[in-house]
Amino acid sequence: MTTILTNAQLVLEDEVRTGTIVFDKAGIQAVDTGLSSLPQAQDVGGDYVTPGIVEMHTDNMEKHFVPRPGVFWPDGLAAALAHDAQMAAAGVTTVYDSICIGSVFGQKDYRRDIFRHVIDAVEKGVAVQAFRIDHKIHLRCELSGDELLSDVEPYVNNDLVRLLSLMDHTPGQRQWRNLDDLKRFYVGGGEKTVAEYEENVALHTAVGAENHRKNLPLLLALFEGRDLAIATHDDTTEEDVAEGVACGAVISEFPTTVEAATAAKAAGLATIAGAPNVVRGGSHSGGVSAAELATLGVLDGLSSDYVPASLLQAVLTLHNAYGLPFTKAMGMVTRNVADMVGLRDRGHLKPGLRADILRFRALGSTPVVANVWSNGTLAF
Repeated sequence: MTTILTNAQLVLEDEVRTGTIVFDKAGIQAVDTGLSSLPQAQDVGGDYVTPGIVEMHTDNMEKHFVPRPGVFWPDGLAAALAHDAQMAAAGVTTVYDSICIGSVFGQKDYRRDIFRHVIDAVEKGVAVQAFRIDHKIHLRCELSGDELLSDVEPYVNNDLVRLLSLMDHTPGQRQWRNLDDLKRFYVGGGEKTVAEYEENVALHTAVGAENHRKNLPLLLALFEGRDLAIATHDDTTEEDVAEGVACGAVISEFPTTVEAATAAKAAGLATIAGAPNVVRGGSHSGGVSAAELATLGVLDGLSSDYVPASLLQAVLTLHNAYGLPFTKAMGMVTRNVADMVGLRDRGHLKPGLRADILRFRALGSTPVVANVWSNGTLAF
């Protein structure tokens, strides 16, 4: 079935143009200036029509597998489907489900408990074509973890694994270089008592660096030869960026300082920051403002991280509050992200590309999503 949307504000790479777009399951057929008089054309009343959003890092799946502390949802596919629907409603047409592997500071043991079940659910949903949108897997590899290598090994050749991020949440460095921020996050957030917090800081400070040194080369060796993207995580210094470059990283994910983001760009890495950081006006963990990175010209993309709806809100906020051209801000959730993870068939409104299409209107900095098409099929 061919879909024709007319009287649309088509968001292209360098302009917003009133026009018509024609697409079906075979891809985008035409992107034209002017209106269509064909009876099957849908008049969208001046709504924006853009490429579908490409999301390369979201922890949102976890919320559906563990909806409350200590509560594990028994039907993994149902949990994944709820996540899938939420992503589609946010305008996302391609999602890299970010799954943590390796113990992290804070002892979120549920992440190891649900790890295999999350991957199983994504595999099943893809196999039976149950999802509204395109799902891929992003393995968040905690280098300071004791069991990282044994946990990751069964998934080295999994075709859905398309992205690795190299994380290290050892206290005193990267995201948690400021221990006051770390204490406020865990103790102030009610996850740990002061005694538990202090015990974990001592333990992970002692073993984190050694595990990082041991795990990093072995992890890279496991995935050698796989065609997937590698990202660093929470780069804070030029040395952090240099380590990522040496590992073959192509993305600097959530740089925490201007220094790190600038070094990453100079080294040829794409940079990505959290959309919630933009919407909230700053980082929840003491890092640099993502909006500042954008205005300095050292930010390429945005990730929803833990709030799917933040993506379009951040685009509109960067445009309305910080003066970024709308096409540039929109590129931070579409073409730039597609390019950095190697998806050359989407992220642009161009004939011949995959028909991942988003229609929405803006009420100030609040987006109202009307429709989403994934590979030419209505998904929302």
